[in-house]
Amino acid sequence: MRLVLDTNIVISGLLWNGPPRRLIDSAIGGTVNLYTSAVLIAELREALAYAKFAKRIATNGETVDRCIRRFMAIASLTAAARIESTGSADPDDEHVIACALAAQADLIVSGDAHLLDLKSYRRIPILTASAALAIIVSG
Repeated sequence: MRLVLDTNIVISGLLWNGPPRRLIDSAIGGTVNLYTSAVLIAELREALAYAKFAKRIATNGETVDRCIRRFMAIASLTAAARIESTGSADPDDEHVIACALAAQADLIVSGDAHLLDLKSYRRIPILTASAALAIIVSG
């Protein structure tokens, strides 16, 4: 199964336990394939540098660069597709969708309400981490 994880899911999966971490673990175990783009990696790097994550990163014995490398070790980099406006209230969501289209993803996984409100884009379901896990487990 091919997944594109929104940046909020990647951060949660790298820094905390819970459904996003289980998605990361599924990729490590080869159950799913993760895809990302250069724009999404840049967004991840920028977000991980926020002060609100500094303590958690340090507590985990990590650095921003190490978090990025850990994610890049399990995700395939793809060139994002060109897309028309998705109708999302957040223009940054279009980067996630463009990556999913280029990767021919089966699912987009997000915790972002604007993206989740779309429910799907060109037949690619947009789900929470818990809902995605339910599909993967039932698989």
